[in-house]
Amino acid sequence: MIEKVFSPAATAVRLIPALAVGLVTLATEAAAARPELGTWYDDSGQGAVEVYICAEAPNKLCGRIIWLKEPLNDQGVPKHDRHNPDAANQNRPICGLPMIWGLGLMSDGSFDGGKIYDPKTGKTYDVALKLAQPDKLTITGYLGMKMLGKSFTWTRAPDNLPRCEGAPPPA
Repeated sequence: MIEKVFSPAATAVRLIPALAVGLVTLATEAAAARPELGTWYDDSGQGAVEVYICAEAPNKLCGRIIWLKEPLNDQGVPKHDRHNPDAANQNRPICGLPMIWGLGLMSDGSFDGGKIYDPKTGKTYDVALKLAQPDKLTITGYLGMKMLGKSFTWTRAPDNLPRCEGAPPPA
């Protein structure tokens, strides 16, 4: 009986889950050090997006709106996702709205293969993201072919940028 408990096969079976947890932890820690993470002003300066590691896919990047220069509409009510093509989502607040998901790391260090939602139009595009400088992020929205897409430059926002009401705490 003792031989079976301490056999190489039994030891391997016990080590595999520990190794898997260790590898996930290392991958998560490495991703946490990514310079693309953090808060970025969009190209208009009217909003800021927090780029973070997706909870449901720890090897991918996501983003959500956490600051708006003008968070209220003309009636003094928080802005909502009124252009969303799905009527069930038109009451979602813009603040805290997930707008980037599924960006995977490419061999050149950029991120691609994700989606970006534009609440100004209610449209969703393919998206690529690349750190241009430590404080500049290039976001390219496209439909199918990246070379026909449109690129925007986002600027790093300060760490102490106040989050708008309804924005979740930092990821």
